[in-house]
Amino acid sequence: MNKEEAQMIAFQLIGFAGDAFSFFYKAVEAAREGKMEEAEGLLAEGERQLTKAHNAQTELLTAEAQGKDVAYSIMLVHAQDHLMTTIMYERVAKEFILLYKEKMEG
Repeated sequence: MNKEEAQMIAFQLIGFAGDAFSFFYKAVEAAREGKMEEAEGLLAEGERQLTKAHNAQTELLTAEAQGKDVAYSIMLVHAQDHLMTTIMYERVAKEFILLYKEKMEG
């Protein structure tokens, strides 16, 4: 896999992870406002975007596992950082939503 191909995948990873993060953030905001159905919908969309990011990452991992050279770059490291940050924020967002839900139910 040449550098251009790896960077295209990195850009996809950054884009999908960034979109997922935004949906998770909006889900927490909705939950804080008591809009639980909206929060759940936003969370679900974030999960769909995160799956797309994982698929992009899997493409890179598969290429390397098959013995293909994957051209590493700072962009690729940056993409992985975005993915890991989003995965962590997804977990935090789910906990916040649960806390807001419990608070509202009394």
